[in-house]
Amino acid sequence: MLAVGDNRKHGGNGGYDDLPSEHYSWDSAVPNHGKPAIGDVIAVWDKKSLLGISVIEDIETDKRKKDVYSCPNPVCGKSDFQPRKTLRPKYVCLKCGHKFDERVPGTKDVITYRSRHAAAWVDMPGVLTGDEVRELCDKPKTQHSIRSMRWEKLRDAIAATGAPTTIDIADSAQRAISGGHKRVTVRARVGQAAFRLQLLKAQGEICAFTGPQPAAVLEAAHLYSYAATGEHHDSGGLLLRRDIHRLFDLGLIAVHPKTTTLDVAGQLAGYPLYASLHGAEPAVRIRPKHRPWLKAHWVLHRES
Repeated sequence: MLAVGDNRKHGGNGGYDDLPSEHYSWDSAVPNHGKPAIGDVIAVWDKKSLLGISVIEDIETDKRKKDVYSCPNPVCGKSDFQPRKTLRPKYVCLKCGHKFDERVPGTKDVITYRSRHAAAWVDMPGVLTGDEVRELCDKPKTQHSIRSMRWEKLRDAIAATGAPTTIDIADSAQRAISGGHKRVTVRARVGQAAFRLQLLKAQGEICAFTGPQPAAVLEAAHLYSYAATGEHHDSGGLLLRRDIHRLFDLGLIAVHPKTTTLDVAGQLAGYPLYASLHGAEPAVRIRPKHRPWLKAHWVLHRES
């Protein structure tokens, strides 16, 4: 996915609202608009370098009228033109060569798409250059904003750099999403605030795995698949620090159902802050009502 913000050369449309670490927007006028799917790895770059990778959790769709602009040349009327940085007139049409300052406005009915991929996002600025990312694409010479590549090739290329970052989160997220968690991030917003306040009153300002933390960094973690039920169970939540919550959702941190000690996945061995939690007792008492949910989480991420 190409996201270059305000530097994007969009002459024929008004651009897109992108926040690389959370969401990416496009519409049905974009080539390959129907190709991205839930569970796909998404690699976002800005032509100069790779920005990061994640896994698509959800794709929101809608219908709207899109503002479009066309070349004022009466024998052309195409939307394939670009702004010029310093030269005037401001625009040049790539079809007919006409140069102009004023675009012809219009509208077009389109389907809009927005991917949600914040949960598994890993920052990777500069790990791969733009040329390296381009060469990994199935069609390296294409100019499309959305282009396909093989995850295996990208994964190997990132690993070969030796950069201090993890690519295993994407693999774990793919397994979690295919296991039925694909809508949890979107749907969990309903009633989430009240659920968190309830846990704060019951458990205090304590991360269940790491101990006392400011309330501002504590989130209500569901021990069960919220997506499957659409409900908040009083017995199915613990307060977790934001980063610990993310790793728990991805199955990189789990609670052993028999010993109730923390189990940290091998992918995090190179991160002392998290690796030190392996084998430790939780900071709060695991109650009998929590055990069925923690066992289900364990089975999903450790036995399946």
